[in-house]
Amino acid sequence: MAERMTGVNNRIYLQVMIAHMYMKKHSLTPEQFLELDEKYDILHFLDIGYEPFHLTGSEGVLAEIEEIIAEQRAAGK
Repeated sequence: MAERMTGVNNRIYLQVMIAHMYMKKHSLTPEQFLELDEKYDILHFLDIGYEPFHLTGSEGVLAEIEEIIAEQRAAGK
């Protein structure tokens, strides 16, 4: 059980770290970030991609998030 909780904690840590970096880079408030998350499902993307992302540097993960958002915007979402 403790091992599972550690995995959950690591996923949450990654989500919080990347969300904070994204907000800082784009000068967003937490409320603005949450609006983006509702539209583009950023935190879920980080959760399901945790395995490869936790081995990637934070800048690489941030670039992936920006790419996903850009693709979805281009698709009209």
